[in-house]
Amino acid sequence: MRESRSRLVRSAELTASVDYAYAARANGPLVLTAGACPLDEHGATVCVDDPAGQARQCVRNLAVTLREAETDLDHVVRCTVYVATRDRERLRTAWSAVRDEFGSHDPPATLLGVSLLGYDDQLVEVDAMATLP
Repeated sequence: MRESRSRLVRSAELTASVDYAYAARANGPLVLTAGACPLDEHGATVCVDDPAGQARQCVRNLAVTLREAETDLDHVVRCTVYVATRDRERLRTAWSAVRDEFGSHDPPATLLGVSLLGYDDQLVEVDAMATLP
């Protein structure tokens, strides 16, 4: 079994009421992605007005990018999730879908509500940093 190139950091000094790692220590080369968007193979935005569906598509597209960069979702050490909304429930919906796509791997992440994203009907975008396996 290969040694992991990252270690998730949880803190005993900060609140335990959050269910995420506060940091990740990465050892070795990093892969930094552009934002993964909820686009299909033809460049059309999918799941219009569905933040969960768009979040799932973003992570699936991110997984393709990472695979082509010779890594995968399990090696992500940080991600940022952008959601075009001022509605906290839509933020949570997108966040939940992203976490579901990552499975048991729970890298440190930032969730942001933003006013607008680049593509027509786009609600969600996800970027990431990963280590190589």
